[in-house]
Amino acid sequence: MIGWRKLFTYGLMLSLSATVAVTGAQAEKVLKIGGMAPLTGPSAKTGQEIKQSAEMAFEEVGNKIGDYKVEFVWIDSQSDPAKATNAYAEAVERKGIQVGLLNWHSSVAIAVMDMAAKYKIPHLFGIGGSSVINEKYNKDPEKYGGYWLKSWPIPQKTMTGYVDFLEDAIASGTFKPKNKKVVIFAEDTDWGRDIFAGAKKMFGDAGWEIVAEDFLSQQQTEFYPLLTKWKKLDPSLVFGSYGMPVGITSLLKQSKEVGLGVPMICDGLGWAGEWYSLAGSASDYTLDMIQKLATDQAKAWAANYEKKYGDKPSPSSGGLAYDSAKLFIKLAERTLEKTGKLDSENLRQVVVDELLTGKITYSAADGAITVSRFRYNKDSLPDPVVGIEDWYLPIIQYKGGKGYIVFPKAWAEADFVVK
Repeated sequence: MIGWRKLFTYGLMLSLSATVAVTGAQAEKVLKIGGMAPLTGPSAKTGQEIKQSAEMAFEEVGNKIGDYKVEFVWIDSQSDPAKATNAYAEAVERKGIQVGLLNWHSSVAIAVMDMAAKYKIPHLFGIGGSSVINEKYNKDPEKYGGYWLKSWPIPQKTMTGYVDFLEDAIASGTFKPKNKKVVIFAEDTDWGRDIFAGAKKMFGDAGWEIVAEDFLSQQQTEFYPLLTKWKKLDPSLVFGSYGMPVGITSLLKQSKEVGLGVPMICDGLGWAGEWYSLAGSASDYTLDMIQKLATDQAKAWAANYEKKYGDKPSPSSGGLAYDSAKLFIKLAERTLEKTGKLDSENLRQVVVDELLTGKITYSAADGAITVSRFRYNKDSLPDPVVGIEDWYLPIIQYKGGKGYIVFPKAWAEADFVVK
């Protein structure tokens, strides 16, 4: 009898202990975020910067949103749409992500936005800006609404500032081109083709003669024959966008070696924080349209990033990823306040009801470091609203590893210099 009682007591204690353990496990709520970035492949450095910047934002809130613990599941897109979709499916089916965040390449976004809609996983603030994403979204907004949202607008909304800047420089006598011949180049991707088409129209409408049109592969680092061809065409300007850090910096260095000798607009040179360590003085006087970490708050964040990771962050990858993560935290806090639960369905509902209608915004007053304000409305979707008080890119000129705003004039930190 005594042995039976001891056995019963021991069993009861085990049962109670198990019940307490289960209750404790149930009490810990978890939100799994599928962060997407090219962590390997030709844009791995940019991907790591996106990852690290987003994680910094969540570290600031202790990786907690209310009583939910935040867990990142990082999805390596490898700069490849097919590999990205496979990795995304695994993140949903095997790892249980409830929401997606960030992305770099437009080509990846075009493929993965179908996965987000299929699995009903809201994927927010993809940096890929191609108009092909917008076309796909607007053909079926019911399918993609709340399941895919961009943090970078289409280039047609932003890049007209280049011609405004050039015409102003010509009118003021700062830029005295011997002719109005321009070379246009771009990376051979959805983003590249999009900005290429926009550049052709932009320069054509402004009376420039386009004397060369060239697409560059993502792996290309040898440009001497191409640059020699451009030099023989005698242009007054070279314009291009090429987001592969080693590629674009190699092009700049080789352009100096062949003596191209004309102003170069390299849209996206500053997308990777390592651009100056790769290009050095060959980048001096190059022009770019890009966010700048100009406020005290932005500079403090950049200093913290450099102290933590040993690299200078880019405003367009690191800074924008940080801002996007902070906006997501604000959105998630509002979702928890409104619904009491963080899951795919509730997050999407608050996206549709409050983020896409402009009720939830994220501005410099909230801590934004790359733009004045993130705001969405029915006319902008899936892009943020573009404007000098919202999402706006100044034109900067690089010198000695630093970028100085030269346009618009109201923001100018330095005069445009032709070298």
